[in-house]
Amino acid sequence: MSRIGRKPITIPSGVEIKQEGNVVTVKGPKGTLTREFRPEITIAIDGNTINVTRSSDEPEHRAFHGLTRTLLANMIEGVTKGFSKSLDLVGVGYRASLQGKKLVLAVGKSHPVEMEPWEGIEIEVPAPNKIIIKGIDKEKVGVFAANVREQRPPEPYKGKGIKYENEVIRRKEGKTGGKK
Repeated sequence: MSRIGRKPITIPSGVEIKQEGNVVTVKGPKGTLTREFRPEITIAIDGNTINVTRSSDEPEHRAFHGLTRTLLANMIEGVTKGFSKSLDLVGVGYRASLQGKKLVLAVGKSHPVEMEPWEGIEIEVPAPNKIIIKGIDKEKVGVFAANVREQRPPEPYKGKGIKYENEVIRRKEGKTGGKK
């Protein structure tokens, strides 16, 4: 039995959950999320708890058991608290700004990079070298943050680029590091 999959999920107050077959809709103070789950996984809503069970012990069903429970828990957390990712810009002249809702990055390219936020994504730029991406869908927030980071990933010699706030960049010595 999956350790994660067998844990019950408690539904906080203010969150409404509707289930139609294998489609679950979670409605909370921050918004609404809908997701379709695999038919082999059974989702049972009992009062203010949700239990996730699987139909058999096949490896594929076992793999989706824990995943389904985690996705449901993330949906509930998203509509109550929301998710955010913080990015730092490291480098001389590297900066970010907002033009309306568009994120504009100056990251050492010949042109400014403009990125339009997806539906359900909110971008904040509290400082020219800091970007905060917020939303209720954990997957969308993570993928959009990865797309922003992809514009100039951090390099190992000087550490310049766009990095996650808590990311540690493994540094390398330059060409002269080995000479004596």
